[in-house]
Amino acid sequence: MVTASMATVLAQQRASFMRQDAPTLIERRSDLMRLRQALLARRSEFAASIDADFGHRSAYETSIMELVPLVHGIDYLRRNLRRWMRPERRRVALHFRPATARVVHQPLGVVGIIAPWNYPLSLSLMPLATAIAAGNRVMFKPSEFTPATTALLESMLHALFPEQRVAVVTGGAEVGAAFAALPFDHLIFTGSTRVGRSVMRSAAENLVPVTLELGGKSPVIIEPGLALEGPAISIAYGKLANAGQTCIAPDYALVHENDVTPFVACYIQAVRRLYPGGSSDPAYASINNSQHYQRLLGLLEDARNKGARVIEIESDQRSGPGRERTLAPSVVLDATADMAVSHDEIFGPVLPIVPYRELDDAIAYVNARPRPLALYIFGHDRGVRRRVLERTISGNVTINDTLLHFAQDDLPFGGVGASGMGAYHGREGFVALSHAKGIFQQARWNLGAALHSPFGRLADVVLAYLLR
Repeated sequence: MVTASMATVLAQQRASFMRQDAPTLIERRSDLMRLRQALLARRSEFAASIDADFGHRSAYETSIMELVPLVHGIDYLRRNLRRWMRPERRRVALHFRPATARVVHQPLGVVGIIAPWNYPLSLSLMPLATAIAAGNRVMFKPSEFTPATTALLESMLHALFPEQRVAVVTGGAEVGAAFAALPFDHLIFTGSTRVGRSVMRSAAENLVPVTLELGGKSPVIIEPGLALEGPAISIAYGKLANAGQTCIAPDYALVHENDVTPFVACYIQAVRRLYPGGSSDPAYASINNSQHYQRLLGLLEDARNKGARVIEIESDQRSGPGRERTLAPSVVLDATADMAVSHDEIFGPVLPIVPYRELDDAIAYVNARPRPLALYIFGHDRGVRRRVLERTISGNVTINDTLLHFAQDDLPFGGVGASGMGAYHGREGFVALSHAKGIFQQARWNLGAALHSPFGRLADVVLAYLLR
C-alpha cells in the first residue's frame, strides 16, 4: 500500500468514524469476542507461521508467550468495559453547586499501530484489541520480518472487519516511515529506541500523540548471599524465552562479587535443565533474521577481542536442519564499558554478569544508564528491595521472578525515558486511546449568576467567600 493509498484509507476511516455514533458496549464486546474466537480457531496456523518466520520456534512457546496473554488480555477488556465506559462523576466546588461535573471517555478516531517482529501476534493484536475496546478505527502495520504471520494476520482481520474499521498495511522500512507520518489521532509503536525516535519525530509534524514501547538494557539485581538456584532458573527462563528476543528480557545481571562464580555455575545448570538438547532443543527458538543473527555474533566477537571471557553453554553442538540461525546461550564475564555488549541492548541469549561490591554500587550502575523498560530484583531483604525500588526509575518491576509483570492485565505496561512513554495495557490503555472529555453542567438555579455582574451586594459576598 503506497503513501497515497494509505492516506486514502485513513481519510475513509475518519469519515466513517465521524458519520457514525461511537460503538456501543455490546458492539465492542462483540468485536472483541469475534477476535478472540478467530485467534483460537487459527491457533495451529499461527504457531506454524511463526515457526516458519523464525526458522524455529516451538508451538508451546508461541502459545504460552503470545496466545495466552493475548486471550486473557481480551477477556480482561471485555469484563471491564462497562465500568470504564461509564461516565465518571467529579467533584464540584461548593460555590458552583448544584451544578454537576463528569468525565466521559470518548473514542479518539483512528489509531495507527506499528508492530515488531519478536512477538508478531501478541504485540500486534493487544494494542489493536485495546483500540477496539476504546471504540476506535485502526490502521495496522505489522513487521516485514514475519511475512508468513503478517499474511495470516491480514487474512484474519480482513475476514473479521471491513477496511473502514481495521486496515492492514504491509511493506518494509519505507512504508513504515510513511505510515508513521500519517495524521492519526494516536500512534502506537513497539520497537527499538533508535526507530522510536524517528517515529516520534514524524508524528510530531502532525501533533499526533504517541505511545512508545521501546527497549533498553533491563537489569537484574541479586541480593548478596542469596541462595542462587531459584533465581538462576528464573533468570535463565526470562533471558532465553524466544532466544532472548524479548523487549523485557533480563539484559544483564548485577551480582555481588563474592557470588559471581556460584551464580555462573547455577545459571549454566539452569540453562541445561531448561534446554537439555542445547541449542537444538525443540523448546529453544532460533534468531528471527540474518541481520539480527550477525549483530549478535558481532557483539560476542567484540567482547572477546576486547578481553571479555565468553562462556558458551552448549550440551549438544548440533544445530540441526533448518536451525542455521540458532545461537547458543552464553555468559559474558569481565565486560568493560567500551564493549558493545555493555551499552547496546542485547536482544538475544547473551547474559553479561556485572559484579558489585555494595548495593549502592549496583544502584548507581543502573542509574548511570538510560532508564530500562523492566527491572528485576531477587532477594528477601525488605530493606534491599525498598532501596532499589525507591532509588531507581524504570518501566515495570518484577520481584523474585522475570517477565511476569507483563502478564498482569490490571497493571499498566510501558517504559520511561529512553525505554518509552505511555502504556496500553489494562485501564491505562483504554484511557490512552480515549479522549477524557470533561463536562460541566450548570443547574437552573445557581450562584454563578452573581459572578456575571461585577457590582452588587451578592457579588461582593460571593467574591469575599472565594478569596477568604
